[in-house]
Amino acid sequence: MFDALDIGASALTAQRTRMDTIASNVANINVTRNEKGEPIPFRRRIALLQPQADASGAPGVSIAKIIQDEAPFRKVYEPGHPDADIEGYVQYPNIDLAMEMVNMMDASRAYEANVTMMETTKAMISSSLRLIA
Repeated sequence: MFDALDIGASALTAQRTRMDTIASNVANINVTRNEKGEPIPFRRRIALLQPQADASGAPGVSIAKIIQDEAPFRKVYEPGHPDADIEGYVQYPNIDLAMEMVNMMDASRAYEANVTMMETTKAMISSSLRLIA
């Protein structure tokens, strides 16, 4: 029964990392230069989840890795922008705000579902202990 709490805890950690990754994408939605100052836009990050058993063999979930989305950058016609190319287009990150908001809602709901599952498990354990005592 305690394995259920471990599974929930691993899911909370994974969903929190996923939400942090999405928040980073939203924060960098207009970044047209990299950390070296080169005109290379920020590339969207995606957190990949994987099933995982910990050292004790209890199942759970974790972040396999955080990858960069290889979709093409958005091109916006802004001839006065300092990062505009010869034709007047600026490359912006490959981030769609609507998609990021949907992903954030999904991660948030998954987080809430795991909290509820852990609270229910805790109540079941507590009830079982009351029956024994």
